[in-house]
Amino acid sequence: MNYGILKKIDYMKFISCCFILFKYLPVFCQLENVSADLPISPLAAYNTEWKKKEYSYCNTAAGIAYLSAKEKEVIYIINLVRRYPLLFVNTVLSRYPSVSDKEYLLKNKTYYLTLKNTLKKMIALPVLNADNLCYESANCHAMESGKSGYIGHSRVSKNCKEKKHYMGECCDYGNSDPLEIVLSLLIDEGVPSLGHRKLLLADYTKIGVSIKSHKTYGDNTVIDLW
Repeated sequence: MNYGILKKIDYMKFISCCFILFKYLPVFCQLENVSADLPISPLAAYNTEWKKKEYSYCNTAAGIAYLSAKEKEVIYIINLVRRYPLLFVNTVLSRYPSVSDKEYLLKNKTYYLTLKNTLKKMIALPVLNADNLCYESANCHAMESGKSGYIGHSRVSKNCKEKKHYMGECCDYGNSDPLEIVLSLLIDEGVPSLGHRKLLLADYTKIGVSIKSHKTYGDNTVIDLW
């Protein structure tokens, strides 16, 4: 047996393996960086399940430049609720509000429980995609409502009337945290028709979200759906 030839073959294999490793090392590093750079789910604090990469599909507004980070997060959360209603009930709604907040539970028990029941029975809905026309409509109304302290859906100025573009609209006042905004509209306390809840869980495909300061309530959010 010629051991010299065998050593030469092993050496060539080693060189070949090194070449492949260095050739594809940048690709491996890039994949690692993609995984590391994934945005943290806004619901991850409630359960580590939400950290899984598969749920990032609901982050449809991630690359939209005209939206603020909070506006993107509102869309992200709404999509997570629409796509995974039962998981949302079991991981988020069941822990919200804190069990120690008895005053809240006593005041909102009926609305809170009906939301739970609705989501438990709900079939997954399509995600909502950010739409520029819906955003322009929501943004104009949020800005004007905020400056005047107005509450409601009527457009006053010619500018906002021209930009009006929605099939359904939700307005929230006094909340600035994205999850609080979404939960406020879903629980829909004091609204017998549950109009906001029904709109967020309706068969729409487009959304525009604008969060602006409000003269009376500090913050106001307008969500326009199409």
